[in-house]
Amino acid sequence: MIDMEALQRLYPIGIQTFSEIREKNYLYIDKTEYVYRMTHFAKYVFLSRPRRFGKSLLTSTLHSYFSGRKDLFQGLAMERLEKEWIEYPVLHFDMSTAKHVGKDELISELERKLTTYERIYGRNEEDIYVNQRLQGLIERAYKQTGRQVVVLIDEYDAPLLDVVHEKE
Repeated sequence: MIDMEALQRLYPIGIQTFSEIREKNYLYIDKTEYVYRMTHFAKYVFLSRPRRFGKSLLTSTLHSYFSGRKDLFQGLAMERLEKEWIEYPVLHFDMSTAKHVGKDELISELERKLTTYERIYGRNEEDIYVNQRLQGLIERAYKQTGRQVVVLIDEYDAPLLDVVHEKE
């Protein structure tokens, strides 16, 4: 007979954060070999998958990897494959907080997310619009660290799904 309580403690239902799954010893099906291939043989990656297909967990895994969190990959394929473990500046934007919002609220949410990273890398006050601020942020992060900047956008479709059927 299957002990459902023990299974629930082991299986990470509803947990989409790689670090939490690894740190709390939940069951993790090792897909890090694919992450390694994707990160070493592609410059840009756009993942469009059905709902509940693991995009957020993958984005979180990429964040941990590019942040140099070697400790989280112990015992996984990535530990064997990766030799350098370089820490990159990571700009991780979770757009799930922008569901069911209008244009002004979306811009406000983007500004809030940019401000978090601008506290780390600074801000050019001449950059007014969110696209200018993002570009400036990437340039400053690169200049300060000397490393390419990783931009991860999770739930990119959240603000789009609300307006996809609008005529204007």
